[in-house]
Amino acid sequence: MSLFLMNRYLGEEEEDGSVSKESRSQALLAKLQQKAKEKQKKSEDLPGDHLEQKRREERRRKRTSPPAADDINETKRTKKSVKERPQKKSPSGDPVETVSEPPGGGGAEDTGGHKEEEDSLKQSSETSHSAPAGFTVLGGFESRPVQKVNRVLPQWLAEPDVIHRDIRRHLVPIADVSPLSPHILKTLHTQGIMELFPVQAEVIPAILESATQGLLIGRGGYKPRDICVSAPTGSGKTLSFVIPVVQVLMERVVCEVRALAVLPTKELAQQVYKVFSCYTEGTGLKVVMLAGQKSFAAEQASLSELRGGVARSLADIIVATPGRLVDHINKNSGFCLEHLRFLVSPLTCLSSHPSAVLSPVCCSLTCLLRQIIDEADRMIDSMHQSWLSQAVKAVYRPGSGPEPGSMFRRTVPAHITAASLSPPQVPLQKLLFSATLTQNPEKLQQLGLHQPRLFSSAHSSTTPEAATQKPDRFDFPEGLTEYYVPCTLSKKPLLLLHFILRMKLRPVLCFTNSRETAHRLHLLLQLFGGVQAAEFSSRLSPAERKRTLRDFEQGKLQLLISTDAAARGIDISGVKYVVNYDAPQYVRTYVHRVGRTARAGKAGLAFTFLLSVQEKNFLQMVVDAGSPGIQKQMVKPQNLKSLEVQYERTLQELADVIKGEKTKQ
Repeated sequence: MSLFLMNRYLGEEEEDGSVSKESRSQALLAKLQQKAKEKQKKSEDLPGDHLEQKRREERRRKRTSPPAADDINETKRTKKSVKERPQKKSPSGDPVETVSEPPGGGGAEDTGGHKEEEDSLKQSSETSHSAPAGFTVLGGFESRPVQKVNRVLPQWLAEPDVIHRDIRRHLVPIADVSPLSPHILKTLHTQGIMELFPVQAEVIPAILESATQGLLIGRGGYKPRDICVSAPTGSGKTLSFVIPVVQVLMERVVCEVRALAVLPTKELAQQVYKVFSCYTEGTGLKVVMLAGQKSFAAEQASLSELRGGVARSLADIIVATPGRLVDHINKNSGFCLEHLRFLVSPLTCLSSHPSAVLSPVCCSLTCLLRQIIDEADRMIDSMHQSWLSQAVKAVYRPGSGPEPGSMFRRTVPAHITAASLSPPQVPLQKLLFSATLTQNPEKLQQLGLHQPRLFSSAHSSTTPEAATQKPDRFDFPEGLTEYYVPCTLSKKPLLLLHFILRMKLRPVLCFTNSRETAHRLHLLLQLFGGVQAAEFSSRLSPAERKRTLRDFEQGKLQLLISTDAAARGIDISGVKYVVNYDAPQYVRTYVHRVGRTARAGKAGLAFTFLLSVQEKNFLQMVVDAGSPGIQKQMVKPQNLKSLEVQYERTLQELADVIKGEKTKQ
C-alpha cells in the first residue's frame, strides 16, 4: 500500500500486470537517486570553501551532540520503511536492500552515469509538471503589461458647439441674431447694446428654438434638450438666459411660476434680479427675489395670494438662493413649482461644496485650524446644497395640481416611448451656466440632464494625447495676465501696501480665505493710513455690503478686501487688479477670483501672494487647470524698507484694537 502511495506521489499510474514488483522497486530507486543528485547539484553551486566548512561543522555537531528525540523517532520510521520496501536479489540469490544515497554523498556508480541521470531527471521533471487529466494547475502566472485605458467622453461633451474666446473680434450685431422680439430689441437699444458677445449669439437662438412650438411641447413634439454653457467669467452668460426666458414667457396668459433662477450668493441673486426686472419692464411679467433680503412672511406674501379660497401665483420668474428656496418649498404651502418651464443655475450652485480635503498650501497649524473653521462656516452657509432634488420633486409632486387625464398634468420623466409622449406635458428644461464646468460624466450624471447640448469656448479633444490630461480644465479670460509673488507670512501686508502706495494700483479687489483675515487686514490698513479701503464679508449686513459695493464701483475706494462671497459671478465694474492675499484652497475658487477682472474682453492683472511651501503645489494646480501661463513677479526687500518702521508701529496698535474688540464681545 505504501508503495502504491509513493508511486502516486511521484506521478506514476498503476498498470495492471504490466510491471513487476522488481521493476517498480528499480524505478523507485532511480527516482530517489535523481532527487539526491538534484539536491547535490544545488549544494555544489555554493562556494567550495564555504561548502567544505559547512560539512565539517555538520560532522562535528553529529559527533558531539546526542541525538534528539525527534531524530531517533525519524530514524526508527526510516528503518521501518526500509524493511517494508521490496528487496532486490543479487546474482548469487542473496537478498540485497535497495537504499538510496544520502544527499550530497553520491557513490562511484553515480559519477559514471551522470549524463544519463541528468536526462532522466529532466524527463521526470517534465512528467511531474504535467497536469493530470481533469485537474487545473495553479501557478505559472506571467507579469503582463496592462493596456492603458483612455478616457472616453460622451458625445455631447467631446463634441460641443464651440464659442469664440476672443470677444472683441467676434461681436455679432443684434440684427443678425434671430428671432428677437421687438420688445427685446427695444430694451437692448435702451441699454446701449448694439452687438452681442459670441456666447450670447450662440445660446440665445438655441433656447428660443426649443420653445418655437410654445410652452407645452418642444421641437417636433419632443421634450427640449437641456443646455450647458461653459464660458469664461465676464463673457455675457447672464443675458444668454435672461433674454430667451423673458421672450418665451411674454406669451403666457395665466401667471404661474415658470422660470426659476438659483444663485449661490445674495449679491449675485440681486444682480440677476436687476437684469430680469430690466427686461421684463412693460411686459406684465412679475419677478420675485427670494434671498433673505426680506422676512419670510414678506416673501411669502409676494409669491401668492388667496382668491376665492384658492392660492394664486403672483410671480412668473423667481430668483432665489438655495437655502431660501428650500425653506419655501418645505414651509410655504402656497409655493407651487408645478408649472415650471425653465430651471436656470450656475453649475457651482448645483454641485455640493468641494470635499473637505484640506489644501496642501497650508503651512502651519494656525493656518490649518483657520481653514477648518472657514470650511465649517461655508458648509453652514450652503447647508441646502441638495436643493436641486427637492426642487425637482416639487415640480412633479404627486397628488396635487391638475387632475389625472388633464393635458397639463406632469409626471416624472421616463424613457421616451409613444405612451410617454401622449398626451404631451409641459417640459422642464435646465439651463446651466458655468466658467468651471466639470467634464466628469459621473458628476454630470447626477444632474439628470436630458440629451444635453454643450456650448464651450474651449473644445476638448478626444485624441490619446488629450485623454491623458486631467478632466477639469477651465476657461480663463482672454485679456487676463497672471502673476505670483513669492513672500513670507509677515511681509504680506507690506507687499499689499507697496502695490497700492508705491505702484499706484487702483481699484484693487483683494481676496482672503476667511472673514477674520479680511477684518484684521482692513483694521491694519486703516491704522497705517493713506489707503481708502473697506471690507466685504458676512460680518456686514446686506445693506452695508450693498453700500460698500456701490462705493467701490463709483471709485470712492482704492481697495476692497473680500472673502469669496464676491468671487462667484458678481460683476463689479471697473476692477483692473485682483490680489489673492491668501492663496485659494481650490482651483475653482482661483478661476472665479481672477475672473472678477478682464471681463467683457478688457485687460486685467491678477497677483497671488505665495509662501515658499505653497509654490510647487499651487503652480501645478493652476497649470493643470488650463491657465495660459502664470509669471513670477519679484519685489526686492529694499523696496519695502521705507514702510517697515511705520508698519511695526501699526502692528502694536492693531494688537490693542483687537484686544479691545474681544473684550466688548
